[in-house]
Amino acid sequence: MGEELKVIVFALGKEEYGIEVDKVRTIERLSPITRVPKTATFIKGVINLRGVVVPVIDLRGRFNLSETEHTEHSRIIVVAVGDLEVGFIVDSANDVIDIDTDTIDSPPEIVGGIKAKYLRGIAKLGEGRLLIMLNLSEVLNKNEIIQLEQLEV
Repeated sequence: MGEELKVIVFALGKEEYGIEVDKVRTIERLSPITRVPKTATFIKGVINLRGVVVPVIDLRGRFNLSETEHTEHSRIIVVAVGDLEVGFIVDSANDVIDIDTDTIDSPPEIVGGIKAKYLRGIAKLGEGRLLIMLNLSEVLNKNEIIQLEQLEV
């Protein structure tokens, strides 16, 4: 048996995704986002989170999924990638669960249109339930991190 991994479960459409709890700073309701010109389309802008300017990315746009209207269930999951805090807009944040690392398989080349490089793996949770584990360092590649760091000015 592998080690236990505590994971935040969130949804984009019908798919469930996971991010390790230790990388998540906070989960917030959607708040007004200040648009920043000349950024990638999936970078929605910045928010002021308790006095800290946090860049916000729409994960649907990042993964080339069709954008939808935000609902009362939509959330911003603020994660730490190195020294940078970034908010991810998700359809909903559902749960915190423990996963045995032995249940995580390496990802297939493409999952639901999402390239494997963005994924850490697929966790099999039982009863046919799969959880797509994100690879945060790839979701934000180095060029995007540089671009986001410039937004924090």
